[in-house]
Amino acid sequence: MKVIKNPQTIARSVLLAEAKAIRDAVDLLDEQFNAIVEMILNTAGRVVVTGVGKSALIGQKIVATLNSTGTPSLFMHAADAIHGDLGMIQSNDVVLIISKSGNTAEIKVLLPLLKRTGVQLIALVSSRDSYLAKHVDYVLHAHAEHEADPLNLAPTTSTTVALALGDALAVSLLEIRGFTRQDFARYHPGGSLGKKLYLKVSDIFPNNQCPKVLPGTLIRDVIFTISANRLGATAVVDEDGLLKGIITDGDIRRVAYEENSFWQLCAQDVMTPSPVCIAPDEYAVAALQLMEERDITQLIVAETGYVQGFVHLHDLLKEGLL
Repeated sequence: MKVIKNPQTIARSVLLAEAKAIRDAVDLLDEQFNAIVEMILNTAGRVVVTGVGKSALIGQKIVATLNSTGTPSLFMHAADAIHGDLGMIQSNDVVLIISKSGNTAEIKVLLPLLKRTGVQLIALVSSRDSYLAKHVDYVLHAHAEHEADPLNLAPTTSTTVALALGDALAVSLLEIRGFTRQDFARYHPGGSLGKKLYLKVSDIFPNNQCPKVLPGTLIRDVIFTISANRLGATAVVDEDGLLKGIITDGDIRRVAYEENSFWQLCAQDVMTPSPVCIAPDEYAVAALQLMEERDITQLIVAETGYVQGFVHLHDLLKEGLL
């Protein structure tokens, strides 16, 4: 009978092998990495990434990461390059060539053609003794001792190391360039990620009502105010409009159970003084974090002590922040 291995055991061995390869890659970093980062920072062109097979797929992901973190990049398939795509390369570009062996036929054909353009060449390669490594300006050593599969054939560990080095390069460029949260938001305007980066409380709260009552407002009228505005709460303000407290529908229920003279109470008897607030120019994701930390579903939007409005958990759900 054929013995079936435990899938979890196989998966653990794969993850451990790939984790070890990435850890080993740390020790292979040298001054060439610094030189590559400095060269890319100083170039007026783009980073053109090329490769074939699985290396091409890794290259496309590296291009996406570089573009999203402020380094203009594009992908050129090595096989297509010799059939016309070489025309996309400009003399002030930098070309990053990804290859595990560094000896593939497509790379050997492409390399002298790239040299004629006068561009700076970087090899992301597993072997420093390869044809590719010996004919470029810089080498990113993505050594992988063994692939994760038992046949040592499927690109697994080698592609993981290449991808990790691409991330290391992109993040190094990001940090040294001083890439900010606002820069990141410019490149990620769509989806929930984009909204977390640019959506502010001031973009949300004007769509809601702004229920307010005076400290002396009878509890009956407080309930009417909360119900009419459908936010589950009302602010309590003084005659000048300064915030004094908040009353939520939960406060109403709690006091109703505890007080026999419930209907004689006023807003100031029920309110929570000095409530949690957020400023209009804060990011909406900060409002979400406050709600989660305090286990509440709404926040008063206030500035210099004056109530501007409310932001509710449902608003943030609607915007896709959860």
